[in-house]
Amino acid sequence: MKKESLMEMAASMDANDPLRTYSSFFPKSDSRLIYFDGNSLGMLPGPALRNLQDVVERQWGQRLIRAYNEGWWMKPSHLGSRIAKLIGAGSDEVIVCDSVSVNMFKMLVAVLRNSGEKRKVVSDELNFGTDLYIIQGVIDLLDKGHRLELMKSDDGITISNHELETAIDNDTALVSLSYVSFRSAFMYDMTKVTELAHSRGAMMLWDLCHAVGAVPVDLNKANADFAVGCTYKYLNGGPGSTSFLYVRRDLQERLFSPIWGWWADADPFSFNTEFRPAEGMRKYLSGSVPILSGSAMESSLDIFEMAGMDNIRKKSVEMSSFFLSMVDKYLKPLGFRSGSPAVPEKRGSHVSLKHKEAFRICKALIDDSEGDWTIIPDYRAPDNIRVGFAPLYNSFSEIAILTAELARIVEGRLYEKYDNETGEVT
Repeated sequence: MKKESLMEMAASMDANDPLRTYSSFFPKSDSRLIYFDGNSLGMLPGPALRNLQDVVERQWGQRLIRAYNEGWWMKPSHLGSRIAKLIGAGSDEVIVCDSVSVNMFKMLVAVLRNSGEKRKVVSDELNFGTDLYIIQGVIDLLDKGHRLELMKSDDGITISNHELETAIDNDTALVSLSYVSFRSAFMYDMTKVTELAHSRGAMMLWDLCHAVGAVPVDLNKANADFAVGCTYKYLNGGPGSTSFLYVRRDLQERLFSPIWGWWADADPFSFNTEFRPAEGMRKYLSGSVPILSGSAMESSLDIFEMAGMDNIRKKSVEMSSFFLSMVDKYLKPLGFRSGSPAVPEKRGSHVSLKHKEAFRICKALIDDSEGDWTIIPDYRAPDNIRVGFAPLYNSFSEIAILTAELARIVEGRLYEKYDNETGEVT
């Protein structure tokens, strides 16, 4: 590999990148660190530190309970309206609350309780575990004879149109899919799949966890019924930051959450003994909303609004395409192969890189005592190195360095010094 020419090419691409200055919003304490795991946990935005300091010291420390009347109480709706801009939804169709698992539970129970004679839920084998577990749990809880059918992948990367046409039939109550697959970055055609589900009389729920903040989403254009998503990946809301829930406007008065929390009551401070649901999206709240994580998220949303989703997506496609070209040119002879769609329109913002020694290669990349760089991607069994491209803070030069490091580690068999023992988190 001619490392110098590769670095020159990357440097030229960085010089022409309109988002190149946005990395300054995400300061790193270690100049040797390259972070490609924003698809699991986004980096800390520098402005979030100042925002959180104000929330902790002034709002909580000085204003105390008074802060609820100074913005805290309306935080779920306010944040929801800002996220709505990123996902093509109305400002009154999104609310920030709970976790993805809890929001999935709410909507699954609401839909399947009212599914009539329809008994099938359709998903795919590429879907994230949480989604499938919650579906299975709700089916068990309701005990009405519903069943989960998983569409199969012919190549371990994509789901074919034939699978969709075959699985989604007139007995389907709900189709629940991840817009971008966490495994391969395969991205569905949201509008076509939603149209297919509706044509068979089924409702459509999209998981946006690996899409929001990296891929433009237009829920209203697709006429999607429901969506859930997290805020700690590309949205940089911090570890465990609050999830969001979308319910199409015309469905909000028809379907009700099974969790009747006091924040969802029409008059919560009357403390009535019987629940009366609030109007609109507030009826889908449950208990107290975390103020600290919501406040951290505000800082990141400011940056997204400045950068623009079209610019972010354009750079994301350029980055993943550049990396895949490097894989073809330099890394295939070393046993690497792509586990993501080659067509950009079908690919999210990460690339699954496969190698039989993927786990030990990841360990070598992350080891800060070896080489000139500490590079953090993540690993998914059995052989996936996931490289997440966050256009706000990743550069083309970092991709060139990653390519060179992967080659160095495999050519020198440096991964052999590491074992295959996994930690609690991989």
